[in-house]
Amino acid sequence: MRSTPRPGAVSSTVRRGLVAAAVLALGSTAAVATATSASAAVSCKVNYTASEWQGGMSANLTIQNLGDALSNWTLTFTFPNSSQKVSQGWSANWSQSGSNVTATALDWNKSLSTGGSTSIGFNGSWSGSNPAPTDFKINGVSCNGTPQSPSPSPSASPSKSPSPSPSASPSASPSASPSASPSASPSPSPSPSTSPPPPGTHVDNPYDGATGYVNPDWSASAKSEPGGSRVANISTAVWLDRIAAISSGSAGNNSMGLRDHLDEAVKQDAANGSAPLTIQVVIYDLPNRDCSALASNGELKIAQNGLARYKSEYIDVIAGIMADPKYSNLRIVTVIEPDSLPNLITNVNAFQACQEAQSSGAYVQGVQYALNKLHAISNVYTYVDAAHHAWLGWDSNFQPMVNLFYQVASGTTAGVKSIDGFIVNTANFSATVEPYFNINTTVNGQSVRQSKWVDWNWYVDEQSFAVGLRNALVAKGFPNTIGMLIDTSRNGWGGAARPTKASTSTDVNTFVNESRVDRRIHAGNWCNQSGAGMGERPKANPAAGLDAYVWIKPPGESDGSSTAINNDEGKGFDRMCDPTYTGNNLNGNNMSGALPNAPVSGHWFSAQFQQLMQNAYPPLS
Repeated sequence: MRSTPRPGAVSSTVRRGLVAAAVLALGSTAAVATATSASAAVSCKVNYTASEWQGGMSANLTIQNLGDALSNWTLTFTFPNSSQKVSQGWSANWSQSGSNVTATALDWNKSLSTGGSTSIGFNGSWSGSNPAPTDFKINGVSCNGTPQSPSPSPSASPSKSPSPSPSASPSASPSASPSASPSASPSPSPSPSTSPPPPGTHVDNPYDGATGYVNPDWSASAKSEPGGSRVANISTAVWLDRIAAISSGSAGNNSMGLRDHLDEAVKQDAANGSAPLTIQVVIYDLPNRDCSALASNGELKIAQNGLARYKSEYIDVIAGIMADPKYSNLRIVTVIEPDSLPNLITNVNAFQACQEAQSSGAYVQGVQYALNKLHAISNVYTYVDAAHHAWLGWDSNFQPMVNLFYQVASGTTAGVKSIDGFIVNTANFSATVEPYFNINTTVNGQSVRQSKWVDWNWYVDEQSFAVGLRNALVAKGFPNTIGMLIDTSRNGWGGAARPTKASTSTDVNTFVNESRVDRRIHAGNWCNQSGAGMGERPKANPAAGLDAYVWIKPPGESDGSSTAINNDEGKGFDRMCDPTYTGNNLNGNNMSGALPNAPVSGHWFSAQFQQLMQNAYPPLS
């Protein structure tokens, strides 16, 4: 199966500092450039925007070719402030001399056809002020956007781009809303339809008015457990975590392939009467998958032609099956590549596999290819994984992630319309709602953001994060029809350890620890967490801006093995799944909180399933 996301930074200092940001992020502030080759009249423009925080920035540039095709390119510009420095870049070879910055093309993005574009970016630092550069040149020729013959003198510099608006910096006082940037209230989304549309129609919310597909594989495992029949008919997702799972479903706990599941879904749909049926399928086999983890590393490697195999042997086959007309009445929800794009925001500095995913463009190109193929099928819905609040909830991660999502979507055939929505908390344990405090709560004059648990994050739970992220995505340019999903399969946190009221302590750390329903040792712990329980049952339209609560991670399927186990699924041993592990900087050097005796990811873990039922909240009847 997969490991769950872990937070992208460790200490408050790191989180407020520079972040290993996204591979691509499209800006909206345009500076125009003209470039030339040996004899061609060429024109291009450069869009530049930057998100900033005190002393740091994450900048995104899109180069668009408006003239004759380019076989290679070099971008140069000068920082207006001598304190502005590039510390790390992506999708180009970056260098800086004084205030002069140079970015040269990589092999995969050096050719730009007429009308073609590529996006690059960097993280940097500054002091005093952070004005946007304006003197962009491509191949030594200044920018003006008008086709022209090569000239020994650069044309007039363009007007200065406005400086980007800074995002709110973490402070000791809580903000007036749960998020530094997005508003606490979601943008209004269309009201659910009162009568079902014709079968096969692409609707705004595929969960509205629909029944959920019951996976016979998971249902059989649940029924084999004492008391498991209470949940055995709940809809859970089908995970396609390697190529073989498409045809045989042989990976992990699954015996059915994709076509088997879709055929079964047609039968369940026919038995359900007039209500449509929604089946959820997790697309999960990018090359260098889960580049910052070991428990769910995949079969494909970038260096071994992995991206080409991902396209031809995985996505093309899945899309071909889903496009079969006999499945056209189903609503097929696809969850696109958990853990992939968020890793490009937070984990590039520390993991070589993430660096390779970034420099090659494999994650971005793979996700775009999947979106193009799947969105083209009218009854298929695409939800892109957006990690969780304890991974992306800090200023230095949040806006770069929004920028990346926008750039990835903009690079698809249908643009931002290729994505129906985003999903948070996939296979994770973060509470949907913390009932006894929120980001605005203060204790004896101190914000809960100052507590060790919240650690200056702008969110304390998944629902506020999902709403804030949706607002930011709509503000960036996504349509107001996008909806959010929250995976609630293992975030109930019931049982005797669940608090029943807010703490009365006047110490902010004690207050938060006694009040929080998420009982993990640390919010960075992600593997087979001890004490977890099944959460809210799947339902449509649970709150404004949310399409559904869903069970994407099937309860009882392991996150990873607690000791090294040989397997043929490409899944390694991650110490975060070892209950004796004393932790690392990603979880504040705390114990892992993992259950013992766990099998490899995706395989049935009876002890975990029993605990999840015992600690379910709302409790199981």
